[in-house]
Amino acid sequence: MGVIGRLSRASRLLERAIKEEFARHGLESWEFDVLATLLRSGPPHRLCAGDLSAAVMVSSAALTNRVDRLVSKGLVDRGVDPDHRRRVLISLTDQGLRLVNEVVEHHLANEHRLLEDLPAAERDQLAALLRLLLISLGDDGRRPSGV
Repeated sequence: MGVIGRLSRASRLLERAIKEEFARHGLESWEFDVLATLLRSGPPHRLCAGDLSAAVMVSSAALTNRVDRLVSKGLVDRGVDPDHRRRVLISLTDQGLRLVNEVVEHHLANEHRLLEDLPAAERDQLAALLRLLLISLGDDGRRPSGV
């Protein structure tokens, strides 16, 4: 009970601190997830809707709603793939690219701050133990968004 309770409490505290950091930049966690996934795809920071949906682990309907909201904020564009007319491409706008680059910098600093009281060796040990736990629970390691 102690391990599960502490993991659950730590998860809630970390999620709250991360959510607050994103809010300082006018973003919700899911918005950062989509923007950061497009950023990680490399120039031209564009993915087809199916690949983006799989990467952020949401249904195509949920992704459509999320992309609509990001388009309305001017952070992403939606277009038709000229090589495959039935495929939709989602790409970062210049504004979206600037914002996600700025937020990534602050997000990494926030993560560092959240873990700074643990010495580096203990952080590494904790990461290794959590990895083993996740594998034992059936996690296949394909979650791209910092999990």
